[in-house]
Amino acid sequence: MGTVKPPPRAKLLCGLLASDLDLMKEAIRRLRAHFGPIDLESETWPFDQTDYYEFEMGTGIGRRFVFFEELVSVERLAEIKRLTNDLETSICDDVLQPHDRRPVNIDPGYMTLSKFVLATTKDYSHRIYVGRGIHAEVTLHYADGVWQPYPWTYPDYAAHTYHEFFESAREKLKQQLRANPPH
Repeated sequence: MGTVKPPPRAKLLCGLLASDLDLMKEAIRRLRAHFGPIDLESETWPFDQTDYYEFEMGTGIGRRFVFFEELVSVERLAEIKRLTNDLETSICDDVLQPHDRRPVNIDPGYMTLSKFVLATTKDYSHRIYVGRGIHAEVTLHYADGVWQPYPWTYPDYAAHTYHEFFESAREKLKQQLRANPPH
């Protein structure tokens, strides 16, 4: 029989999409107010693998990632996703956009040394319900020294565009876990 242990601490992250980079920066400012200092922030990459978000955001969508300094319990994922949904709604209200035309998409998740997990409100066969209307998806796994996709991994995550940046975040996480091992 296995021993019940507390859940691991993980590196909290948010992937953001927006056409308006000033609104993306505002979303990051609001995220920092809730989750504390950011220790890694990516460049903005073009999001051109799909036109799925053009109705909401228009064209010229950019993708950016932020990783937060403080490690979090993976149990908080549903709470965090609900909060980021509220932030998206708040930004819609601030710029007088209907809620189905959100100008910023915020996808929270977490990274452990072995996996990259994203939160979603959408159920599917490969997603696990984690409470409060939220599901979790293991989007990437770390094997053979690299981040690797699954058949369901979103095309932009499956491409290697972000993987070097994710590797930097994984190295930072390793350092944090060495400095503060679990009790």
